[in-house]
Amino acid sequence: MHTHQAARQGLLEPVLAGVVTALVGFTSSFAVVLAGLRATGATPEQAASGLLALTAVVGLGIVLLSLRYRIPVTLSWSTPGAALLAGASIPAGGWPAAVGAFLVTGAMIALTGAVPWLGHLVARIPQHLAQAMLAGVLLPLCLAPFQALGTIPLLVLPVIVIWLAASAVVPKWAVPLALAAALAVIALQFAVDGTRIEASTLAPTLTLTLPALEPAALVGIALPLYVVTMASQNLPGVAVLSSFGYRAPWRPAMAVTGAGTAIAAPFGGHAVNLAALSAALSAGDGAGRDPDRRWIAALTAGLTYLLLAGASGALVVVVGAAPAGLVEAVAGLALISTMATAATASFSDPTGRMSGAVTFLLAASGLSIAGIGGAFWALVGGLAVRAALERRSAL
Repeated sequence: MHTHQAARQGLLEPVLAGVVTALVGFTSSFAVVLAGLRATGATPEQAASGLLALTAVVGLGIVLLSLRYRIPVTLSWSTPGAALLAGASIPAGGWPAAVGAFLVTGAMIALTGAVPWLGHLVARIPQHLAQAMLAGVLLPLCLAPFQALGTIPLLVLPVIVIWLAASAVVPKWAVPLALAAALAVIALQFAVDGTRIEASTLAPTLTLTLPALEPAALVGIALPLYVVTMASQNLPGVAVLSSFGYRAPWRPAMAVTGAGTAIAAPFGGHAVNLAALSAALSAGDGAGRDPDRRWIAALTAGLTYLLLAGASGALVVVVGAAPAGLVEAVAGLALISTMATAATASFSDPTGRMSGAVTFLLAASGLSIAGIGGAFWALVGGLAVRAALERRSAL
């Protein structure tokens, strides 16, 4: 009897950890995904389709990898990549060109697993420049909550207060609780305005877009999306698993995430990758005392993502009817921690501060040349400054 009870307790911990992993991963960043897809030309229906496709592919990928390798490997969509898209503009060729860039990103991720030198090439990009590009891209989004204080103060202030309080008490739930507060504010606004939503619009649907390969979109979207996904998600994801004693199945994981990105792309999904921030929830001690059973947490997370895919349509409809600026504020709150970490890494090395500063400022500037966005030019500018000033001064 005691053994049976202990076995149940041993199973309960990883199952709960898996549910938390998926809930935190989904609720803390889906608003960022929607913002990124809309910024690159998606209609509300196409953005909803992208979120559905990403959620389903992430869930299926986690189930496949966890069952095959019996380790707590988890996937997510590229939140930094979505933030990069949110700071971009509609490319030449419109939404089909963006979808083509997503497709190429998936091919590049898969090739990284198949061709080892590609992974080494990404790893050779100075980490502080990759982080500076990410910090610059995130800055405008992180300003949204505070800009909203000037336009919709009564709506956004409760969300910020709850986010701050939760950050002090239960940090991992801060953004989900802020989202819950925003949804409560939206519901209250609906009641005041008499807004009604038809039940038929709440079901998730997939919308197919034929991809178009436009050079400017490939350079301005696919390349920065690939770099930020690899540098800010896949490589740290391997490190997180390693810190808990697990060896990530690198080549299979790149094959699954690359193929998953390519499959989701025609339906509006931008990028799938190894989880980094949420990976510790399934791989850490909270997923059970026995490290050999923590793969159950990953499996549960995958199954939970599949359930959440069914709710994605309703969330998109509600978010789409929200007061302007409210959901963007939640997305900004979700990214503040990531932005702070990236900014700290950008300027941590005194010998690289000038190149980091140039990269950060170019990425934050919103610069667009020949239809190519600021993220690409930020990396080019940072590398140029590093080559011209910092390597010479180090000699």
